[in-house]
Formats: sequence, structure tokens, C-alpha cells
Amino acid sequence: MNGNIILITTLVITVIGVLVGFGLVFAGKKFRVDVDERETAVREILPGNNCGACGFAGCDAMAAAIVKGEAPVNGCPVGGGPVAEKIAAIMGTDAGSVEKKVAFVRCKGSCEFTKNQGTYVGLEDCRSAQMNGIRFTDCDYGCLGLGSCVKVCPENAITVKDGIAAVDPRKCVGCGLCAKTCPRNLIELVPESKLVRVRCSNRDKGPTVKKVCSAGCIGCMLCTRLCPTKAITVENNLAHIDYEACIQCGKCAEKCPAHVINLPLRSANPEAPASQAAPNG
Repeated sequence: MNGNIILITTLVITVIGVLVGFGLVFAGKKFRVDVDERETAVREILPGNNCGACGFAGCDAMAAAIVKGEAPVNGCPVGGGPVAEKIAAIMGTDAGSVEKKVAFVRCKGSCEFTKNQGTYVGLEDCRSAQMNGIRFTDCDYGCLGLGSCVKVCPENAITVKDGIAAVDPRKCVGCGLCAKTCPRNLIELVPESKLVRVRCSNRDKGPTVKKVCSAGCIGCMLCTRLCPTKAITVENNLAHIDYEACIQCGKCAEKCPAHVINLPLRSANPEAPASQAAPNG
């Protein structure tokens, strides 16, 4: 009797297993989602940072969007031109003009140029300090220097030196996580080759700026008069550069009375392009 029960149980389990197996095969065929081979190829080319700087959740989502035509082939800011060209070859299209961007800290107010208000002991987080109204210098626009940007950088390209963040452009991949993290919006992504940059974010008038930082932009507009391509303008008492129009002549930087504009380093050959800048910030 027990033997019959065991046999019947075994047969029932076997039949159920076979039916479930057929059901899974049928469901797999009916609900199968075909993956475009190009999506896999594009994903293999993307750098894999999954930083979200492209506007998508990660490289997988970016690859799918490119294949569907929802994102441009040069949409990855980390990979730059070489990655865009490979993806364009897969998609059978033109990569277009794309240049790698690097993070740049728009502040020169280190301890040398600003007055420290005291010693801070507390949570090492710029966002928390900003929300709680904590000030380390008299400048309301300068870098807080607690290193929130340092913590989120996947390439260890940022350090805090003399109270302000500094970016090593040789390590920076342009993911933009630091820019999103900075509570004072001091960090921006700029074209890697454009080395003439304004290292200030203070929008107060000149006399007020000089009281809190000897290296701040005073909005004198001398740079706007010197620029041969009208690439630099002063808005809200602060100089701004149009990187597309800027030809890197360096005239604005040479004459800036506050020395707040980066001067591109050049080789002995005056016709040579500007060299890679030293760590900025």
C-alpha cells in the first residue's frame, strides 16, 4: 500500500513538473523581449561609470536609449569623442562634434585671500553646513571646503587645499557628480581645452567683494573691453566666459586686476595650443 502511494506521488510530481516546464517554455516564447544586438555592443563601449551624468539611470539605460534614438551617440560626457565615434560606427551615423568636459571650481578664495572666521568642529558635509547657515569665511559665495565633492568623486580627482576644492583635470572624467553635490553651485563642467576660466562666483559689487576676498572678481569690465571675440561678459557684477566664442588668447587673464581669470599655460612655440592646465580650484 505504501509503495503505491509513493509511486502515485512520484507520478503526480513528475506530471506537474512536465506541465510547469512546458508552461515556462511557452511563456518564455510568448513574452520574450528581443534585445537589439546593437544595444549590447554600445553597452560594451560605454565606460561603465554608471554616474548618471548623461541624464539616464546608468550605462545600460543609456545604451538602450541610444539604440532607440532617445539619446545622441555622443551623449556620454565621460567617454568623450573616442567613445562617441565607436558608438556612431555601430549605429551607422555621424558622431558629431564632442569634447570631453572637466569639472572646474569657480572659487579662488583660499586661506591666503580670505579671512577664516574660526575653527569648525562638526559634520564634514558642505550641504549640512549650508543648510545650517554655517560660514567659514566672510564670503557668502565661496567654497565651504568640507569636501562633499571629494566624497562623491569616483576617480579621486578632487582634493581640498587651503580651504577650497581643487580638481585634477588629468583624473577628472566629467561625470558631474561633484557639480550636483556642491550646495553653492561652485563647480561647473567646462570643455577640457578651454583653460581661460573665471575662478570666482561672488556676485556682490566690487568694494564688497574686496572686503571679504582679495582674489574675487570686482566686475570692473576691463576683461570685456579687451576680449577680441566678445566672449566674456559681466553679469550681476561677475565675469562669465562663452567657451564657444573664447579663442584662448589670454588677454583678459593678463590684465585682470584681481588675477581671478586663469591664464592658459603655453609652450615655447607661440602657435602651439594651450597646454593642459594644472589642478584647478
